[in-house]
Amino acid sequence: MQLDVSLLLKLEELSRLQLADEDRKEMISTLSNMLNMVEKLNELPTSEVEPLVYLHNNENIWREDSPEISAFNPLALREAPESKDNFFVVPRVLPSNP
Repeated sequence: MQLDVSLLLKLEELSRLQLADEDRKEMISTLSNMLNMVEKLNELPTSEVEPLVYLHNNENIWREDSPEISAFNPLALREAPESKDNFFVVPRVLPSNP
């Protein structure tokens, strides 16, 4: 893939960036080098390689889910700016239903 100024300008627009003219030259060089490195991967013989589904063979370690009573910490509410009936009071974020 050939990277030129017009393509870089399109990338700038898509990424909401504005590069200086001297930075564009360096960016074209850097991105071209990156694309060349990625294109080298096409030279590797991969016809005998199976696609990966997972990167490792680890499995989840499951445990029984058991309900527990959590201890309420009144210190947390004491430090809160506002509380009511053992709950934190926060400003409304969503409008009320009409």
